[in-house]
Amino acid sequence: MGTEHSGSKRPAGAAKARSGAKDVAQLAGVSTATVSRVLNNSQQVDPDTRRRVLEAATKLRYVPHGAARTLRSHRSRMIGAIVPSFDYALYARTTSALQQRLDERGYALVLAEHHYDLAVETRIAGQLIERGVDAFLLVGLDHEQALFSLLEDYGRPFVLTWGVDPLQRHPSIGFDNRAATYEVARHLIALGHRRIGLLSAPLSGNDRARARGEGLRAALAEHGLGLDPRHVAYEPISLATAEAGMARLLAAPDRPTAVVATNDVFAVGAMLACRKAGVRVPQEMSITGVDNTDLGATQTPGLTSVATPVVDIGRAAADQLVARLEGGPWEPFQQFPVQLVQRGSTAPPAGLQRAAG
Repeated sequence: MGTEHSGSKRPAGAAKARSGAKDVAQLAGVSTATVSRVLNNSQQVDPDTRRRVLEAATKLRYVPHGAARTLRSHRSRMIGAIVPSFDYALYARTTSALQQRLDERGYALVLAEHHYDLAVETRIAGQLIERGVDAFLLVGLDHEQALFSLLEDYGRPFVLTWGVDPLQRHPSIGFDNRAATYEVARHLIALGHRRIGLLSAPLSGNDRARARGEGLRAALAEHGLGLDPRHVAYEPISLATAEAGMARLLAAPDRPTAVVATNDVFAVGAMLACRKAGVRVPQEMSITGVDNTDLGATQTPGLTSVATPVVDIGRAAADQLVARLEGGPWEPFQQFPVQLVQRGSTAPPAGLQRAAG
């Protein structure tokens, strides 16, 4: 433990010398007044000049005016959380726990989303720094290097969540996403399933989806099995898209007898698709999820899922960030356990059920 992660060269909140408007103006070959007009979205600047100023500001990682300069000696007591999407309820549970713990310590939460676009995440972080945000919670392990450079330049502590950095490059609090689907896959294999499909979010910019797919593949490989590419569907996270993805899996050749969904939204969407197609769950299709939400638990049959520590993550992230801002002791890496919760959505495949009968 320490007042700052051992890999950092400066204490939390200590910013190195950074570029100003004069540096941007010099690099772009314009006046500081022109820089101000461009960065304040004035329409009285020609497109070529605007482009040169914005390119110079990006190269110098310049965050403009007031708030950032004022905070060299004063804190705002605001923490920023940038999440992939407001639509996914589990991120709301993490940020709600974060906000409650921060409020107890006299800090406020500023919330933003980047829609799984890591370049947008970097831009939003710059905007929040400009407005005086002291520290950041980020979701996942995938981020642009430019984001880490920006936070380093402006001395803003941050913590990655929903995963733990295996290389211990950045402070992180989360759980083993690979282990979550590994456990449900082993459960399905033990029931006798050999053709197991995957219903997942797209992989780009989403290390959680990649790790959960890897967990399924690892469990299959241990038993000499593979994941048939025809039995994999990638969709944005929603009930409607999950239903559409599952409909494709149901129509696939030698369709799977079980499907691992990488979250409960996908799993419930898969159950809806089965109902529409007249495929009985679990008699003809076993379905599992991840995150153990009320959405899955209240289905008929109840969804077999994996409980993940999304509330614990929010609380621990608040404690870590406040400790770093206030010079207290803190743990840079924390991993919470996951737990398989078995319900009625899984059973042996139909052939084994008939044989047992």
